[in-house]
Amino acid sequence: MHDGPLTGLRVIDASTILAGPLCCQILGDFGADVIKVEHPVAGDSMRGHGHAKDGIALWWKEISRNKRTIGLKLSTPEGADLLRRLAATADVLVENFRPGTLERWGISPEQLWELNPGLVIVRISGFGQKGPYAHRPGFGTLAEAMSGFAHLTGEADGPPTLPAFGLADSICGIAASSATMVALWARTRNGGKGQVVDLSLLEPIMTAVGPGPTVYDQLGVIGHRHGNRSTNNAPRNTYRTKDGDWVAVSTSAQTIAERVLRLVGHPEVIDEPWFASGRERAAHADLLDDYVGGWIAERTRDEVMRAFEEAGAAVAPVYTARDIVTDEHVQAAEMVVKVPDADLGEVLMHNVMWRMSENPGRIRFTGRPLGADTDDLLVNELGCTPETVAELRAREIVA
Repeated sequence: MHDGPLTGLRVIDASTILAGPLCCQILGDFGADVIKVEHPVAGDSMRGHGHAKDGIALWWKEISRNKRTIGLKLSTPEGADLLRRLAATADVLVENFRPGTLERWGISPEQLWELNPGLVIVRISGFGQKGPYAHRPGFGTLAEAMSGFAHLTGEADGPPTLPAFGLADSICGIAASSATMVALWARTRNGGKGQVVDLSLLEPIMTAVGPGPTVYDQLGVIGHRHGNRSTNNAPRNTYRTKDGDWVAVSTSAQTIAERVLRLVGHPEVIDEPWFASGRERAAHADLLDDYVGGWIAERTRDEVMRAFEEAGAAVAPVYTARDIVTDEHVQAAEMVVKVPDADLGEVLMHNVMWRMSENPGRIRFTGRPLGADTDDLLVNELGCTPETVAELRAREIVA
């Protein structure tokens, strides 16, 4: 079985928490040989994030799948030297230390390029490598606040609302995988020369939030919170069903909006002049929500779903994790798959993020214990002696 289109590519994952590791997870899913570099004592903090079973971190099993792992204390001369030697064999290095940290440890891009001119170095930080905020500690929560996301999320009379998951980090991680491939493609066109990719947590989620800066620049308009409604169209909201479940309705297309109002028994509003524009429908959201919400409240979720499907209108149930894993489409499309695991026997997790007809990715193995591949990498690949590795391990420079 082919391991994917990136087979033969080597990636050093020297990042922590989420954005960088997710970028490297995606590359590993499509065949890259990913070497996870962690602190030899503390490991990646992701090992302590989320739920655990019998002391085994479940999120780690997914975010570090398809990665070999080595513990290196990069702040020591010996640890930095071993990273340099690994980087000399690699195509990509992904890191998310504060700007200036690699330079302080003697493993700056310039020093790495002396050994490997083709190395692509992806630097993920809270605010980028330059600018007045560059040296601030950066986390996804801060990006979610500064991007405009929190300001626009929540009820109109409620506080700015943060997501219940790592949204900014996840968007950045996906963007970083794309940026990595752009840089690798550029390498093939510029004589094999690598370059630095400077990516902040802030910019990808700013893009996802939408054209707020452009609207403000041209019109002086600042968006505001309005719950689950949209300023672009209506009806658009979550509605509670008779049996206590929730469904979400979208009418981004004019034809869908017309079908929904016919379905709920109010075809007369379709002839109103304001109904022809999504923006104008949004100005009449109270009326449209009353019509749609009232109709949905008198029916069970199954009845609502069936009626909307028959009408060709857009609706989706609001799912919990249990709903996701039992959904027939999720199962048929293999959006989640069971993967063998040495600790847990079998683990259900997200599949590779997209399908490819000729060179599909796959999950070769799940996240591994800290330092599981240290001896293989240092002794068998870099030529260190077992005695040297044992001495470094005793000093907690490697794990």
